[in-house]
Amino acid sequence: MTQPSDSLLIDVHTHVGVDLSIYLRGHFPYGLDWPSLVEQGTQAGIGKFVVFPMVTHLGLNLAESREGRFTTEGAWEKIPYAYENRRLMTEIEKLFPELSHRALPLWMLDPSREAKGQGEALRTLHQEFRCSGLKVQATMIRSFIKDLLGSGECLLDLAEEKNWPVLIHTSVHPEDPWSPVADILEIARRRPGIRFNLAHSCRFDRPALEEIATLPNTWFDCSAHIIHCQLATENSPAVAGPDRRFVSDYRNPSGVLADLAQSYPQKLMWGSDAPFHSYCDDNFQLVSSYPAEAQALHQLDKATVQRIASTNILAFLGIA
Repeated sequence: MTQPSDSLLIDVHTHVGVDLSIYLRGHFPYGLDWPSLVEQGTQAGIGKFVVFPMVTHLGLNLAESREGRFTTEGAWEKIPYAYENRRLMTEIEKLFPELSHRALPLWMLDPSREAKGQGEALRTLHQEFRCSGLKVQATMIRSFIKDLLGSGECLLDLAEEKNWPVLIHTSVHPEDPWSPVADILEIARRRPGIRFNLAHSCRFDRPALEEIATLPNTWFDCSAHIIHCQLATENSPAVAGPDRRFVSDYRNPSGVLADLAQSYPQKLMWGSDAPFHSYCDDNFQLVSSYPAEAQALHQLDKATVQRIASTNILAFLGIA
């Protein structure tokens, strides 16, 4: 499976850093450092990594987050992700410069809190560091993705100005009002000048995938593919129900990946979601690994691997 470290294959969805909210609640995983990610990816034949910080930020009160509440009063920082985005770039560019060419960094956004301050912080950071795009995970921080069409729209304006693509966590869970895939598709329709990646195969929601196929500014990634296939076999509400689910044999993750690649050849992108290829909390005990995610990819034919782990990702990123 191993390929040279300068392989053109790209992982479009990875995290680096520490998530104190997850750690304090006794959940898993809670951290990954940049050299360890590169080492894992290299062993799996991956050359570059679209990488961003962990999800919860120091603009949230840590004591409250330990109880599963997400408030800003008493937080250590005022501007969401100002610390985390800079910390990411310091690790990549200054602590390990010999590995920096392997990174395609995205910077995190909170769509509901301090949007103007975030925009200013991003502009300041960009004076010092390169940026390949933006990333939003609204569910875990109890933020509303649709605020990107309201109070947070200045952040999309910045993305369009800088030609930065935006990667967004998706949900179809009936108890998740923060990041439903329908809201994200509405954002993509209303902002055609921005390229969007709807993560996690839209939880295998077939109508959403079909719409992505028709929109010129949208793609989707298969991050955390193994555990999502497991959720589908269990008919979990975390993935689309049988009446809306993309038709495939979810007992065979590589086969599902092949079916998605055949059905959406220009839209599917491969990503591991490292370290969130596993996820364990009070409700879920889902365990996979980077090698398992990569194995599902490498079981496909070489042309398909090149397309979903390079060509499509470069198109999303806007890289020739």
